[in-house]
Amino acid sequence: MPRTDTVNAENAHTLSHRERDGQARGYAIILGLLIVSYGFCAAQPSTDPSPWAFLAMLATVAMVFYVTRARHLVQRVWWVVLSVAGAAAVIAALFGVDGPVLAIPLSAASMLALLVAPWAIIAHQVNRRGLDLEALLAAITAYILVGMFFAFVYNLISQISPTPMFGEESLDSLGNQLFFSFTALTTTGYGNLVPVGTTGQGIAIAEGITGQLFLITAVARIMRGASAKGRSSTPA
Repeated sequence: MPRTDTVNAENAHTLSHRERDGQARGYAIILGLLIVSYGFCAAQPSTDPSPWAFLAMLATVAMVFYVTRARHLVQRVWWVVLSVAGAAAVIAALFGVDGPVLAIPLSAASMLALLVAPWAIIAHQVNRRGLDLEALLAAITAYILVGMFFAFVYNLISQISPTPMFGEESLDSLGNQLFFSFTALTTTGYGNLVPVGTTGQGIAIAEGITGQLFLITAVARIMRGASAKGRSSTPA
């Protein structure tokens, strides 16, 4: 191989390595924002989502779009949607608007935002090869986003349903909905919170199946990456 081609290949490899390091840092930031969003939501003593938690989620989704380099048209549409929703949340918080008038739109908007974000991550990672920190952080981040998405599905049902999600004996709050969502996603099933309606029970079953499929896919992705890395490191 000519020296020029060798240098160009080395430079391309260096740029690719730096790019992946930058992607890993981006996913680490997303994970940090998710922890903040989860903390805001888990602290809610009622079913009404906090406008500040919603703003934290908007920042998380914005970072997801930046890191995954989503298509420009998709980014523009969602920037408009998220900007309007974020401005409405700030105005509502400043003027002290509460109740279903604020809670239902916030819950629905959060659900939609959390639905798009993991798909953007999956689309970004599906064709990548190799096992590295970026792949692991991407899988963890997408998994948490899926759990939070289902939590807001339960929340929206609770907002529009006349009966509490977990019956009269258990506190129906956003914090409990988050806790139940992740026990369903991981199929842990402590049994202390159980949806009383058929809709909530059906969604819980769908979440459990989604969680298992996600784990199978993530493990396959990791093993494929480890195998590809092993082959590339084996001398010819």
